[in-house]
Amino acid sequence: MKRYKALDVFRGLTICLMIVVNTTGDWDNTFAPLLHAKWHGFTPTDLVFPSFLFAVGNAFAFVKMRWGDKSLSEIFRKILKRTIIIFLLGYLMYWFPFMSWTETGDLTMAPFSETRILGVLQRIALCYFLGAVMIYFLTKRQLLIGSGIILVGYWVLLCVFGDFTLEGNLVRTVDRLILGDGHLYAGDGIPFDPEGLLSTLPAICNVIAGYLVGKYIIDGGVDFKKLSKMLMCGVALLTLAYMWDFSFPTNKKLWTSSFVILTVGMDIILLSILIYWIDLVKTPVNFKFFEIFGKNPLFIYLLSEYLAIIMIFVRVNGEQSLYSYIYEKGFSWIGQYYGALVFALVFTFLCWLVGWWLDKKKIYIKV
Repeated sequence: MKRYKALDVFRGLTICLMIVVNTTGDWDNTFAPLLHAKWHGFTPTDLVFPSFLFAVGNAFAFVKMRWGDKSLSEIFRKILKRTIIIFLLGYLMYWFPFMSWTETGDLTMAPFSETRILGVLQRIALCYFLGAVMIYFLTKRQLLIGSGIILVGYWVLLCVFGDFTLEGNLVRTVDRLILGDGHLYAGDGIPFDPEGLLSTLPAICNVIAGYLVGKYIIDGGVDFKKLSKMLMCGVALLTLAYMWDFSFPTNKKLWTSSFVILTVGMDIILLSILIYWIDLVKTPVNFKFFEIFGKNPLFIYLLSEYLAIIMIFVRVNGEQSLYSYIYEKGFSWIGQYYGALVFALVFTFLCWLVGWWLDKKKIYIKV
């Protein structure tokens, strides 16, 4: 079975961008394309997370081929184990370092009652598990129909039992009822989690789409005709997303159905271009930088998050965080916006160096 280098580059590109957009030096002076849309709307940054879920689906196209000689219990034991590990790593990441600074400058234990339960890795874990179940039991046609039912059903639910505002949406209502305000993200001013329980359902469709595209690629290989069909499919999905946006606005934080269609369409187009460049015409461009990220994706992402958390937690001169101190002393002189960007790029490069060393030693950490 041929290994498509473009798929590795695509996965690595998503991890690279996830780190860049999460580690800007100054959030108040960051270029708009490197920020998420405040509510309705779309920015390039909003494409990063769904693209990683799409890449998870791509991987399933290869993994499923190895399921044939294994029992159902063996397959789902491994899937469940990986799901639990990824979910717990994400949960512990939000609790870490298990202490916080008070307003008086003292350290206190971070209580469980105020720990965020859901998040990026937790969504990856849930989508991984539910996507695996659907991919194992359903045919390609059933997966398409099932995804359609999820997206339309989610639209109906949000229309009937709430609205599309930050305060009144059903996603927030469900999370507050099940998890409680103390366990939700509060970065938007009120308890609301952009990786909520209900909004995980449409996110599964990004994984399913990635699987279907990955299977289409590996079944008989790719040529210009197949890539043309992929491009046309991507354009058709962009058109559908534009039309659906009028009644169900594109919104990353709600993970609306129009957002799913838009991001899947963009991912198909981007992947088509990468396959054309890398695997068909074999453009003499070295994509090794992104491949490094793609070989230890979750480990490098976790490294970046934990390193940033430690830098924010450590205090310099009693008040300022090490994170802001390094930015202020080492990067702010470049300029407010460019300094914040260069800080993120340098931080990302340091994470890449760890990935490069692991790859050089042939160490691949499977989470």
